[in-house]
Amino acid sequence: MLGPKYGRRPIGRDSKKSSAAFDGRNGFGFGNPRNVDRPMIKRSAGVLLFRRCSRGVEVLLVHPGGPFWQRRNLGSWSIPKGEYDFEKESALEAAKRELQEETGIVVSGEFFELGAFVQPSGKLVSAWATESDFDPSHLRSNACRIEWPPHSGHFSDVPEIDRVQWFSVDEALTKIVKGQVGIVQALVQKVGEPKREQSAD
Repeated sequence: MLGPKYGRRPIGRDSKKSSAAFDGRNGFGFGNPRNVDRPMIKRSAGVLLFRRCSRGVEVLLVHPGGPFWQRRNLGSWSIPKGEYDFEKESALEAAKRELQEETGIVVSGEFFELGAFVQPSGKLVSAWATESDFDPSHLRSNACRIEWPPHSGHFSDVPEIDRVQWFSVDEALTKIVKGQVGIVQALVQKVGEPKREQSAD
């Protein structure tokens, strides 16, 4: 899930444009929608956790680890996701696996599909959502080896995810990479945005 500076799964370049959901009819730039099934298209799958509280719906986003992302905030967060081989596992299985690997979260509840979102890079991100709570202090992320600075010959191990945080929908839309904005919007369309509690005068 690390960005292009590491030569790993790109988050950062997804932030250049907004995403588009693949609806099975026009393919959003793929021409023939059947092209989605071709192995040459890179695929990722992920899970957007959400919970309901007094201020409305909140979603759980993850922040990539490593020095390149250390001071980046707006437009740098993501849903927990990763690439998978559709010939070896389903998108939902991959999404659950990536959720556990990147955060330590194991959810046994109901998952519902938000759609498949074409990123500016051409990657297809399949997203699911599930309602569940999680304490960010319990984050357990896997580690990955990076070369930093690039081409320096110096390698070190960094957590793939350095922190997770709950955000309101409005906050999430500014924090998440632009290529995944449509995922949050799709969640709101599915579950709605509950009215915030009004305090008595």
